[in-house]
Amino acid sequence: MAITIYGVCAVTFMMVMYALENRGRGFILAFALGCILSSIYGFLSGAWPFGVVELIWSGVALRRYQDPISS
Repeated sequence: MAITIYGVCAVTFMMVMYALENRGRGFILAFALGCILSSIYGFLSGAWPFGVVELIWSGVALRRYQDPISS
């Protein structure tokens, strides 16, 4: 049950940060953090493909954060 609650919080945080990305670069970085938190949830819950994909998305978000043109 605790893992499920953690997952709901992590994925909700990730999605809210994604929705707010156009408000500033800090939200892109927060989205990357949300992806990492969601990845941890994926691995903890045994859904390793979800964990891997979320790790990849965190890398994409970090790359976007580093590129000032994209934000």
